[in-house]
Amino acid sequence: MKKTQTKRFPLPVILAIFFAACFLVLPLIFVIVQALSQGIGAYLANITEEYTQKAMLLTLKTTVVVVLVNTVFGLFAAWTVTKYSFPGRKALTTLIDLPLSVSPVISGLAFLLVFGRTSPLYGLLEGIGLKVVYAVPGIVLATLFVTFPYISREMIPVLSAQGRDEEEAAALMGAGWFTIFWRVTFPHIKWSLLYGVVLCTARAMGEFGAVSILSGHLRGKTNTLPLHIEILYNEFRYSEAFAVSSILVILALLVLVLRSLIEHRGRKGEA
Repeated sequence: MKKTQTKRFPLPVILAIFFAACFLVLPLIFVIVQALSQGIGAYLANITEEYTQKAMLLTLKTTVVVVLVNTVFGLFAAWTVTKYSFPGRKALTTLIDLPLSVSPVISGLAFLLVFGRTSPLYGLLEGIGLKVVYAVPGIVLATLFVTFPYISREMIPVLSAQGRDEEEAAALMGAGWFTIFWRVTFPHIKWSLLYGVVLCTARAMGEFGAVSILSGHLRGKTNTLPLHIEILYNEFRYSEAFAVSSILVILALLVLVLRSLIEHRGRKGEA
């Protein structure tokens, strides 16, 4: 009789599972457990507290604005660097990646210098009644900067692989630029665009460094969820801090599920 051989997991697989469990999954489980440590009633009271609701609303508003703006400019940036040849094209491609290499704290300080009281722009902005630093516009600008590459970077490889032949053929047949984009280009990039939007959404919701510099930490006015969590933790209100943290954990899990669905649909569409 033949002996049945039991399948053994290779060492790299075991190490990968161990690493994911210890450093990725376990901390999130502890956040949820700590958030519910005082019961579901206390948890619901913590996440429905007035300042928490205001922080959540500001986070959602900022994320929506940032994703919409980055979608438009990400499309233009990706299309420009892949479909046109012009002087400075490589420099523009490098600039698109700049937010990925610059610390968010540094970018926040840079915006503080550009729009703060010591800047020549401050008087002009004050004259038209627009306040950037320690106000919502500053939060939006900071989040826009750190999330800009996420959408364009997902589309650039796809557009580069596609080439220009189809667009040039459509142009020779008399199609306008919008028709070329909608009929020829967009079908190739729709899944990478959606994937980039999901990544941009996740990054925007969790941004802390640049927003912390420009927000002023005004409770109920310029505090996003990450900033609100920091304040609660510094005030030793640990139960409330973990309860609010669980909101970001849940949102992150929803984003991961959505990303997986988009990847699955994208593979089916390519098959």
